[in-house]
This record gives sequence, structure tokens and C-alpha cells, in this order.
Amino acid sequence: MVREVLARYLQREGYTVDLAVDGADALQRLESTGADLVVLDLMLPRVDGFEVLRRLRAHAETPVIMLTARGSQTDMIVGLEVGADDYVTKPFSPREVVARVRAVLRRSSVRTNLKRPATDGDVCRVGVLTIDLGRRLASRQGTDLRLTRKEFDLLAFLAARSGQTFTRAQLLEQVWDFAWAGDASTVTVHVRRLREKIEADPSTPRNLLTVWGVGYRFEP
Repeated sequence: MVREVLARYLQREGYTVDLAVDGADALQRLESTGADLVVLDLMLPRVDGFEVLRRLRAHAETPVIMLTARGSQTDMIVGLEVGADDYVTKPFSPREVVARVRAVLRRSSVRTNLKRPATDGDVCRVGVLTIDLGRRLASRQGTDLRLTRKEFDLLAFLAARSGQTFTRAQLLEQVWDFAWAGDASTVTVHVRRLREKIEADPSTPRNLLTVWGVGYRFEP
């Protein structure tokens, strides 16, 4: 089966792999033993991948790479909105998944190293937004924002470079930590979700702006 093949590739790279037979089994294993990263197939019996992801995100920030059917853009967008970090479409190369696992774990390690007591230099204030890089917290006019891990990364990156325009490819490389030659919908989804949380009126954004034909720019 696909999961056994993928497990062998990951084990060859030195990763310890724990296989779940369905969504309920995955949730039980995550609750009992945890994981540094989850490769999650959305098409799972008993409890589907979306529900597994929702329950996981209710109490943990464990990185998640989801596996979706080719051409199922709706599944991909919903998964990213629920809180997945990355996605791979079927059929896929096991080597591609291994590369994504390595990249996501590397980003996760960097984030962990940033979780230290904050100093004044860790706090970025732009307009009505306050971004605490050390604690990984953001607020708007004193009200805390409930940002996903990747939403925070995107906001922190753009806010620190206010006035600069970045293409989707550049954001994928800088925020997602790898060059993505294919579908850049993940950036569009995260920008839309971020606007809903930081803008007074997301339909007419004043901070996170679209530069038509190019990409996005943050203005304080």
C-alpha cells in the first residue's frame, strides 16, 4: 500500500514512522504518543482527514502535510484553511514527500528556537498591529488575533518588510522555505485568511494589499 511505501522511504532517511490504519487510529496515536510531523491523507475511513486535522488543531501546532487527490483544489483550500502546513497531490513521488517533510521539519525547528523570552527588539509595531516575534503573538488595537502558525509567519515576514512587494513564488520560498514551481494557491488562501483577521474591512484591505500582476505588499 502507499503508506507502507512512503514509510520505507522516510525510514531510509532516518525518520521514525508510526502508521495509522484510519482517522480514529491516527487521533488515538497522536493523543498517546504525539508526533513531530503528520503526513495526513484526507481520504481516511471512519474519521476523515479533515476531521483529524480539525481535532489536532484544536490543541496542537504539530506540522501537517496533507495528501489530496489530483485536481481536488477544493480539498486543498479547505485543508489549508483548517491549518495544514503543506500539501502534496496524488499520484506523488515518495521522494517529493520526503523533501517536503524535511523542509517542514526544518521550519518547525526554526520556530521552536524563536520561542524564547521576548525583548523589546522582538516586538514589531506597524500601525494598529503589534507582532511579538518572541512569543509568536499578534494583536490588533490590543485585541489578540487567533492566527495559525503559517498566518503568523506570513504576517511577520511582510510586516518586517513594509512597502516591499513580493511575488507568490518569493513568498513560498521565503515563508514556506522552498521553491514551488506549481500551484501557488496556498499563498492566496493564507492572504485571504489573514486579511479576515487583521483588516477592519477585508473586502477593501488597507494593510495587506494586492499588487495586481505581481503579488502582495504590506502597508502600515
